[in-house]
Amino acid sequence: MDSALLIHRLQFAFTVTYHYLFPQLTMGLALLIVALKTVALRRGDEAYDRAARFWAKIFGINFVMGVITGIPMEFQFGTNWSHFSRFAGGVIGQTLAMEGLFAFFLESTFLGLFLYGEKRLSKAMHWLCAFMVFFGSWLSGYFIVATDAWMQSPVGYAKMADGTVQLTSFWDLVLNRWALVQYAHNMSGAAITGAFVMAALGSFYLLSKKHAEQGRIYVRTGVIAGLIFSVLQLFPTGDEAGRMVAHKQPVSLAAMEMLFNTQEGAPLVIIGQPNLVTQSIDNGIHIPKMLSFLTYRRWNAEVKGLNQVQQVDWPQNIPLLYYSYHIMVGLGTIFIAIMIVAAFLLWRGSLYQARWMLWILMLAVPFPYIANTAGWMSAELGRQPWLVYGLLRTVDGYSKMVSAGNGWFTFLGFAGMYTVLSMLFLFLVRREIEHGPEPGPIEKPKVLQFNSVEVR
Repeated sequence: MDSALLIHRLQFAFTVTYHYLFPQLTMGLALLIVALKTVALRRGDEAYDRAARFWAKIFGINFVMGVITGIPMEFQFGTNWSHFSRFAGGVIGQTLAMEGLFAFFLESTFLGLFLYGEKRLSKAMHWLCAFMVFFGSWLSGYFIVATDAWMQSPVGYAKMADGTVQLTSFWDLVLNRWALVQYAHNMSGAAITGAFVMAALGSFYLLSKKHAEQGRIYVRTGVIAGLIFSVLQLFPTGDEAGRMVAHKQPVSLAAMEMLFNTQEGAPLVIIGQPNLVTQSIDNGIHIPKMLSFLTYRRWNAEVKGLNQVQQVDWPQNIPLLYYSYHIMVGLGTIFIAIMIVAAFLLWRGSLYQARWMLWILMLAVPFPYIANTAGWMSAELGRQPWLVYGLLRTVDGYSKMVSAGNGWFTFLGFAGMYTVLSMLFLFLVRREIEHGPEPGPIEKPKVLQFNSVEVR
């Protein structure tokens, strides 16, 4: 691989991975804030209003970080991936522009109203602001996913005489089946992150005996949402995403499962180490015929292997793809187990006193971030060696005039800048956590009144 190409890929992988640490939480929290505001509005419960206001502050910090880290990626399309931009700009420019012009401004406008306009708005209008923040953030997510989905499964385009592609059907682009399936799977992952973060902070407050009322609300909301979306992440969204990959990118599925030879009744790999030399799994644990059943709903269905195509069309880092995919699936299974146990304890009324479970919820907070990152790595590594699947190879998409030295300079610059941003982010979030949510109303002591007879 050309050294300049490698640096361009590493830089974009680094910046996009770091960036997505923030939108996944904002999209997850946006839904949960609406849930908190809904309960507050229906019950007239001020405690849920205070919870929504507190999490809106965390949302705001993440939102700003997402904006700061998202802007450089737009410029990298022109600086580091100019050939790709020239080739596909007539298509992906539509969704990227709509994300910025419509969804982003919608989200940011109503976020300002939600944070600073509560005293001037009715309770119903304040709820509407929360809903519009949620709608804007999830709409923004859809446009980004639709852009990536077109790169995974190009639709609604025509090739021009100059070698570029132009959009022929806007609706084919935004209603691409790959986009719909990928979006459902991605957003359930974002909701899991939001749920685990909320439950983790609630657990921290309960364990440290601070803000107990708010801690119970956070844990209860996080566990309920976490259980729902952890299950949805497996089925139907994860199941449908896997079947779609099998039909549209069979080579990617074969690499994820290290299946080299096409076979009927293909097994599902639970654990093992990929060995490219022997084209096998070392120390593997398999479930016989399960891959065929999960993919085609038939135990003896044929699943295509890597050897079905030339090696030049294989994903370029099969071991990393294999591990990313299995980390995602493994963590998703663990999330379901954690939330089932937590939900059972919540139902029994003993969760808030079960310190061992609260510790698990608190310490589990990094793993949704790892799972979401591993999921995106599976999608992007699986698409290789294509930048736009079947149309443009990655080796043909980068900026040929930008040297490896130039790439290293900006890469190291981003790393340094993001280190400073990380410290600032952690400082701001820690400050909010230490300050905690607003205190509840304190009951005023009753003033005893005596008449003249009683005094005597």
